[in-house]
Amino acid sequence: MSELIISGQPLPNMPWEERPQDCKHVMWRCSQNPIIPRDLLPTSNSIFNSAVVPFGNGYAGVFRCDDTNRRMALHAGFSPDGVHWNINETPLRFECDDAEVGEWVYGYDPRVCFIEDRYYVTWCNGYHGPTIGVAWTTDFKTFHQLENAFLPYNRNGVLFPRKINGRFAMLSRPSDTGHTPFGDIFYSESPDMCFWGKHRHVMAPAPFEQSAWQCMKIGAGPVPIETNEGWLLFYHGVLRSCNGYVYSFGSALLDLEQPWKAIYRSGPYLIAPRELYELTGDVPNVCFPCASLHDPATGRVAVYYGCADTVTGLAFGYIPEIIEWTRKTSII
Repeated sequence: MSELIISGQPLPNMPWEERPQDCKHVMWRCSQNPIIPRDLLPTSNSIFNSAVVPFGNGYAGVFRCDDTNRRMALHAGFSPDGVHWNINETPLRFECDDAEVGEWVYGYDPRVCFIEDRYYVTWCNGYHGPTIGVAWTTDFKTFHQLENAFLPYNRNGVLFPRKINGRFAMLSRPSDTGHTPFGDIFYSESPDMCFWGKHRHVMAPAPFEQSAWQCMKIGAGPVPIETNEGWLLFYHGVLRSCNGYVYSFGSALLDLEQPWKAIYRSGPYLIAPRELYELTGDVPNVCFPCASLHDPATGRVAVYYGCADTVTGLAFGYIPEIIEWTRKTSII
């Protein structure tokens, strides 16, 4: 096997903690978890399922902040170290040339992806049901909203960090109005961030007998990480247990030029609800990844994930180890 080459900008000072001596797992939790509490803002009921990227000399992000009316909103925020955050108290509002598209209903579970010269935000946008909203920014102060990517119902829109075969590329999870077993990951391409097509099936939930944590539905998590062996994708899976839904996350490796083709897919989970802040909250038993930071030189990766739909946690690992573990445990 050739030496693993990881793409991306250097991040030697990214958030990081070494694996604890007694830890035998591929990923481990930050000792400061939850790094973002539910009440960081005076008006917030919860802050979770949020997106973080390198920006300037530090980091910026778009955060899901449900207020004490339990309304879902997006807020911009900044951090010098990726751990301690200053989140704007005022929800962000998008500038849009089309008033019908730009009418705000709700927004949640954002992702942020830098492509070429700007940061693109995708989120679950309210437009006659949940669909994928798309916007871009250069400064995290002014956000320009584009056309919604797909018809309702759709969730978990995640862009690739570069064009595939000359076109923008996105993963999504076509859905319906509720929490039902409708949960396959699909791939789509666009020449202009407006018209989306070339839809391809990527992965379906696994059979219960094979990998129960991801047997009900799955969805893409953070922006895929490019390596010379393929795209490393962290994704969430859902088990419908006798006590309700349980959200965990695992990993897959997608083909570099045909990302709708999965090469490996983990049978075991990487992170599942275990700590108190993951087990208890507004929605118990949830670990939901939405963002990651990585340093190509060291192979370090830090994954931001929502905990119990209430707070934000951080987990660490090494990309080479995760890819090798995904290969060894693959159910494909």
